[in-house]
Amino acid sequence: MKANPTVAIVGATGAVGAEFIGCLEARNFPVGTLKALASARSAGKTVSFRGAPVVIEELTETSFNGVDIALFSAGGSISKKFAPIAVKAGAVVVDNSSAFRMHADVPLVIPEINAVRIKDHKGIIANPNCAAITALVPLWPIHQANRIKRLIIATYQAASGAGAAAMAELSDSTRAYLDGKPYQQTVLPHPYAFNLFSHNTAIDPDTGYNDEETKVIKETRKIFEDDRIAIGVTCVRVPVLRAHSEAITFECEKPITEDEVRALLKDAPGVTLVDDRVKNYFPMPIDASGQGNVLVGRIRKDLSDPSGHSISIFVAADQLLKGAALNAVQIAELV
Repeated sequence: MKANPTVAIVGATGAVGAEFIGCLEARNFPVGTLKALASARSAGKTVSFRGAPVVIEELTETSFNGVDIALFSAGGSISKKFAPIAVKAGAVVVDNSSAFRMHADVPLVIPEINAVRIKDHKGIIANPNCAAITALVPLWPIHQANRIKRLIIATYQAASGAGAAAMAELSDSTRAYLDGKPYQQTVLPHPYAFNLFSHNTAIDPDTGYNDEETKVIKETRKIFEDDRIAIGVTCVRVPVLRAHSEAITFECEKPITEDEVRALLKDAPGVTLVDDRVKNYFPMPIDASGQGNVLVGRIRKDLSDPSGHSISIFVAADQLLKGAALNAVQIAELV
């Protein structure tokens, strides 16, 4: 890899694409040349990088000539078509879609957990699901000290996970609701203002689990390299713009206390403790938004487990940053 690589951003006009650019700037990533790639309708427009305009180019099969690192966030179908083309042209791809996550020969990486797997790549490295990242960053140090054998997770997922259009729909529908005006949603399947609903991915008719829930289950086992973990997940879309929250109860193989969990998380990479019982102040989307760590709090015994093996926590993280762009840029830094 060159000292100052040519970096391509696929999906440069999307919500995650904008965060890719922001992360590269904020973290002083040694970009030699930045290529902004998007659909034909965006070609010729510009994005700003380090105070200078970068002209957006149409994504084509020749877009990756001379590219060293390609950051993809343009959907699974685009990744399936163009990621292999980018690899053939000599680029290392960090893909934010679900297209390659469960491929046996594609590393699925959260740098705080399994950065060592980056060396196994064959051209493509997958960025995990945002809900999985939010849960697993704080769970990993606990799992290392006292194996987690069972997880129950309920997610409260922001509009940003469905893209910039969903964020706009939340804002527009909320404004219309407050103004007493009718609003017909076009992006998400249900009214979004002052409402929440089961995550808007397809439901498996046999299991009753939606695709988002299945991703969290499968990706957790792959990242932790532990197929024995029992996992139950309920994923819900909530009217928050860009930060996911999750209620998590985990059961360990050995007894574990609240104080042990706090000690394990106090200096854990990528984690910030927000756990003030006196002030009733715990992780919130408003605090998680715009920063890179997973906020963790409400650390307490699971009173339904008298054996002392289980703890409940509440977490929140910026879906566009640690849940997507930041995690990918951290991977690119290690590449």
